[in-house]
Amino acid sequence: MSSKLEQLKASLTYLQKVLIAFSGGVDSTFLLKVARDILGKDNVLAVIAESPTYPSDEVKWAEDLAKKLDVNYKIIQTDEFSNEKFISNPKERCYYCKSELFSKLKQIAKENNIPHVLDGSNYDDKSDYRPGTQAKCELEVKSPLLDLEFTKKDIRGASKELNLPTWDKPSYACLASRIPYGTQITPEILKRVEEGEKFLLSLGFKQLRVRHHGDIVRIEVDQDSLPDVVQDEVRDEIAKKFEQLGYTYVTFDLKGYRTGSMNETL
Repeated sequence: MSSKLEQLKASLTYLQKVLIAFSGGVDSTFLLKVARDILGKDNVLAVIAESPTYPSDEVKWAEDLAKKLDVNYKIIQTDEFSNEKFISNPKERCYYCKSELFSKLKQIAKENNIPHVLDGSNYDDKSDYRPGTQAKCELEVKSPLLDLEFTKKDIRGASKELNLPTWDKPSYACLASRIPYGTQITPEILKRVEEGEKFLLSLGFKQLRVRHHGDIVRIEVDQDSLPDVVQDEVRDEIAKKFEQLGYTYVTFDLKGYRTGSMNETL
């Protein structure tokens, strides 16, 4: 692990000045922290993207964290909903979303004389279907954590050593990933999903997803939490909340939380 970290420091030193796509998640926070320590404040710019596909609480968390890390940061608005291809939600949806984001980041980098745009993709991401990788390649966005084969476990361990508050933060993904391919994405659906996940978090669940299937909601929680959801009081409270959100049927996935479960249909 120490060897990988030294390689990362050397790689960042070589790049000299970078813009980092910053979500406040485990990976991008670790990358931002190391870049800030190695390159200094004036040579690092964190950009936080705000849109209906990303919860407002997560944007606020990222902004507060950027301040805590003492980095220069900028919040931008992305406009995926101007693209009908994104709204129609094909299996390449992530490509259109990332194209919108990375195009804006490249423009900001150009305006600020920053030669390199980085993201926090890690080596484990290679095991899932990620069409956004094509957009990253087309726009020459670099992924040093992936290139140096940092796994999520590596990053969490190193983040803990660096006393980063994200070391045990649950994994996250944009809200559009909660909607089955082929189902049109609307701000209304995204808001329902966001509110549902926020409610579950308030009950103490941590790693979770709310998957939207029309009038059915499929809730994923980590395996250890599955016994908790069947307790009468908790189960009834969850059912009531999701019925209020407009779902007729409230279900729990017995396989529990797993990343990219919507890709299982591909």
